[in-house]
Amino acid sequence: MKKVLLVVLAVVMAASLFIGCTKTVLLAEVGMVTDAGTIDDKSFNQGTWEGIVEAGKDFDYAPKYLKPTGTTQADYMVEITNLVDSGYKLIVCPGFKFETTIFEAQDKYPDTKFVLIDGTPHTADYSTFTLGANVVSIFFAEEQSGFMAGVAAAVELETAEFGFIGGMEIPPVQRFNWGFQQGLAYANENFGTNATIKSENVIYQGTFSEVAAGAALAAQMYDKGVDVIFAAAGGVGVGAITEAKARAVKGEAVWIVGVDVDQYPDGVYEGENSIILTSAMKGIGAASYDMVKAYNEGTFPGGETLIFNAENDGIGIPDENPNLSKATAKTVDDVFKDMKAGTITVSAEQGSLFQ
Repeated sequence: MKKVLLVVLAVVMAASLFIGCTKTVLLAEVGMVTDAGTIDDKSFNQGTWEGIVEAGKDFDYAPKYLKPTGTTQADYMVEITNLVDSGYKLIVCPGFKFETTIFEAQDKYPDTKFVLIDGTPHTADYSTFTLGANVVSIFFAEEQSGFMAGVAAAVELETAEFGFIGGMEIPPVQRFNWGFQQGLAYANENFGTNATIKSENVIYQGTFSEVAAGAALAAQMYDKGVDVIFAAAGGVGVGAITEAKARAVKGEAVWIVGVDVDQYPDGVYEGENSIILTSAMKGIGAASYDMVKAYNEGTFPGGETLIFNAENDGIGIPDENPNLSKATAKTVDDVFKDMKAGTITVSAEQGSLFQ
């Protein structure tokens, strides 16, 4: 009898272990291909990837990312093909550089679902725009996010000289810039601040990867009297943050406005002090998470273009930031409510603004 009980117990334990293992098996179905930046760029790529990773934990996926060896359509297609051949069914591609690649991939791999952030599929000559039934195109109202950061920075400092460093001169980065300038002007007109920005201090470096160039541009601006730099530039922005931190250690009162995600931790230079005054955020992580969730639930909105803005809480600044007073936070919160209600509108066009 004891032998029978031992055998039964062993079988039950083995079955339990097997069931437990099947519950923890992670599926290799969700992947990402990075653009010119890196997975730890403290910005666009990293924010997208973190959302995917979080969704992987919640829905039992083992996500994987691949970084192309170059930045051509062919380079991107190689990595997309590698993921498809490995069985990945949902591929997230952050950035406008994937537009022509996804245009080709959506037909080449009709059984694969794609998420294209900050772009819509089109031919190389822009003659044809087609959003396949297996593709979701996601955009953000960067001008609104930049506007909020501009208001917050101006209200907090009251009097300051501002600058802007962009990466490539493309629509999302331009909208950040134009929204930021409008935010400074709005604060001057409505809250009595004295925020200034000169055309010579609005610069697009031309890449998202040249860290040293970002540091050099920031140094030039600070030396000319700029107090705060809004750096919407990926790795170039990392260089600007590094320069600001070095100056802060020496006692200089300089600031950076972060971009895409809350960059406060990246600006820490002494104890818990950070040179990140605030950050113009896009809900990149939330967007990528939502798309993995939708894929998992069988509700992937293929063929749709989604816009994340103030109305659906898709943009904003960090809820908590030690560098902003409670009074400033209250002011910006009221501005955000007015934006949601449509009382305050922010233009996505340059108009008479610098660059």
